[in-house]
Amino acid sequence: MRLYDDVIRTWQGLMGSCHVSELEKKEDWQDGGKSNMVLRSDAAYELGAAAEKIYAIGSTVMTEDEDLVSSDGIYVVGKDLSDIDRDCSYARLAVVLVDGEKMGEGDRLYNSIRDISYARYHVEPEGFMMRVSSSAGRESARVSKSAVKGGISFAHVGGMMLRAFHEKKHVRAVKLFFITDPDFDYEALKKSVKKAEDITAAIDHIFKDLKMDCNACNLKQVCDEVEGLRELHFGQSQSDSNFLTAESKAVTSDI
Repeated sequence: MRLYDDVIRTWQGLMGSCHVSELEKKEDWQDGGKSNMVLRSDAAYELGAAAEKIYAIGSTVMTEDEDLVSSDGIYVVGKDLSDIDRDCSYARLAVVLVDGEKMGEGDRLYNSIRDISYARYHVEPEGFMMRVSSSAGRESARVSKSAVKGGISFAHVGGMMLRAFHEKKHVRAVKLFFITDPDFDYEALKKSVKKAEDITAAIDHIFKDLKMDCNACNLKQVCDEVEGLRELHFGQSQSDSNFLTAESKAVTSDI
């Protein structure tokens, strides 16, 4: 599982010239549960508000490379939650170290990737309402006035996210990055996140359409660029061919 490693290195490069603060996770914030709702009238601000020139980015990628993720960590680029006083651009990135054997192969691999990615849907910090639109490719969060007054921070949100990720048996460690810096290169980040999404889509495509014509596939470029995807594809094709051959022999022997 090194398919996303180049994307991770791109993120590292984008943050290389930024001031990155590491936070110690906190676990003393209340879970708002499924009823966690923050109305616009109750909000102090919105991270990734739907407005011109405001970005709302969220992404979770995986690796087996311990040099990229050696232990859990929560990092902030820009202001923390209690220091923000207006709507601003926002990005939430998770880099997850996984156990490759437990991730599996084929459909199991794709389902494992999605299972880890969906961990975000099980995190509901009181007064921090995440809003995810897969169709629009946006992930934002609305923060209540009471939460800001109570001292909410990314250390609280990150702590709850780490707990949710570690409920997945495939996960060994997670680095979480929260970005609110107005000068960050969100446009470049958005492009790299799109590439990560294309990689996941290609994995799904490979195992759903084994007879696909690579030259006609709209994901051909990402397969050509990402080391391991073509091998994954042709390895699966060979596996399918072997299965069909064995099945044919079994049918013949029954005649």
